[in-house]
Amino acid sequence: MRPRLDVDGDGIGDLLYRDVKGELRATHSRWNSSGGYAIRSQDRSERPKELLTPGDLDGNGEDEILTLSASGTLALYESAGERTDTTGEVLWSGNGWQKYNKVSAPGDLNGDGRRGDLIARTPSGDVYAYTATGTVDAPYEPGVKIGYGWDVYDQIVGLDDANGDGFGDVVARTPRGDLYFYAGTGDLAKPFKAREQVGYGYDVYNQLVAVGDTDGDGHADFMARKENGDTYSYRSTGAGTFAPRVFDKTGWEEAVLFAGAGGNPDYGKHELLAITNAGLFWWYQFKNNGELAKRSTHSPDGEPSGADIGTTLYAGSFSNDGEPAQVHVYQGQLWVGGNFIGRGWDAYDNLTAPGDLSGDGKADLLARDAKGDLYLYEGNGLGTAFAPKAKVGYGYDTYTKIVGGGDLSGDGIADVVAVAKNGTLYLYEGTGNGSVPLKARKVIGTGFDIYNKFAAPGDLNGDGKADLIGVNGYGDLYRYTSTGTGSISPRVQIGDNWNIYRAIS
Repeated sequence: MRPRLDVDGDGIGDLLYRDVKGELRATHSRWNSSGGYAIRSQDRSERPKELLTPGDLDGNGEDEILTLSASGTLALYESAGERTDTTGEVLWSGNGWQKYNKVSAPGDLNGDGRRGDLIARTPSGDVYAYTATGTVDAPYEPGVKIGYGWDVYDQIVGLDDANGDGFGDVVARTPRGDLYFYAGTGDLAKPFKAREQVGYGYDVYNQLVAVGDTDGDGHADFMARKENGDTYSYRSTGAGTFAPRVFDKTGWEEAVLFAGAGGNPDYGKHELLAITNAGLFWWYQFKNNGELAKRSTHSPDGEPSGADIGTTLYAGSFSNDGEPAQVHVYQGQLWVGGNFIGRGWDAYDNLTAPGDLSGDGKADLLARDAKGDLYLYEGNGLGTAFAPKAKVGYGYDTYTKIVGGGDLSGDGIADVVAVAKNGTLYLYEGTGNGSVPLKARKVIGTGFDIYNKFAAPGDLNGDGKADLIGVNGYGDLYRYTSTGTGSISPRVQIGDNWNIYRAIS
């Protein structure tokens, strides 16, 4: 089976990924995480939230790469690999893909011999197929609905052909760890046979990843990564099942995003801002394994904030660059990443930047006033302006903290978490509808009044789901990992002496 990505031309499939530093890299061999070399898009202003390797779409012997931006642009790149240190030029792009929370490349779905077909899932669980045309200037036919009910899965992996019949296959995992195999039929009217359960206990992994044929038997395999960075190979038997796992490598926690990864793509900030009592800034990068790296800043004593900048919120990206943005309110003026937005923002006592709440792929702001009314400001996708405010709730003055930093419920839509004065923790799941952006609240915890600092920093452990952190009165730092089902796992201490900070975000 020819690899779907061979950027160095050695006939061995390569693995494309983005590391914790934000570099797009590819391996010289499937399992050598330390031997990867950097490749880059010509557009450095974009950091994709999902990567796909569909293979050679036009039959010219060169593999292509697909990237999906936060705002829903699917772009096709020429793969030039190590020879030019670049992914090459953009061959095609299409918009509107933000309506899906997962896009995967399963292989040939309609039996025409082209392995570059795609499937895309909506938050409600509907699945659409996009079949390859064989050209790169218009690479896909319009989407066709092929299934429903796939919202039960938190990971969907397009394998390519795993059972030797020439058709694309898929494995899908439930949050409880059950693994199902969907065998391709080659008939787009019904592209998959009934699912077959092929394993359980796969919830020990934070990512399942398509890796192609790793043992040369002509059948597609997959990789599974644990939180500590250890990876295991699951090799296809050729009969729609997989042999017992084989340990491959450690150190793969360095990959923030794999091409062909099964989990919903995360677009968080992957960095935490901590402000000392003296007003100095320190940043903590994520290790992608549930822990924080050693704090850093441009100054050995902490980054001075300069003038009194008032309220500071460290938010995720407001554009496609994937870079975190500092949000300041000073003397009523709102500044986002250095851009002046407007005046009158001292009317609000809480700002929250959970991500995209309106479903257009662009990050938004929530603001609460002294009366407890909640307003939505939809972003323009550049971090330079927001649409006029829209009132979306009331009674939010009962909360001491309102935070948001990604998806906790597993549907790919940003959520909001609030701590009541009595310590009850509530989850407001996002709807993706700007008119009514939040569902009714539900209790997901109690006793959270012990934390004097509380934040939703994004994905700490590499599973694509938003996590929570809190600092108690002793200065102990705790992590609450999202299960991806709207609940959180028991807390784990990941730091101490955090009472030197007055705020975290």
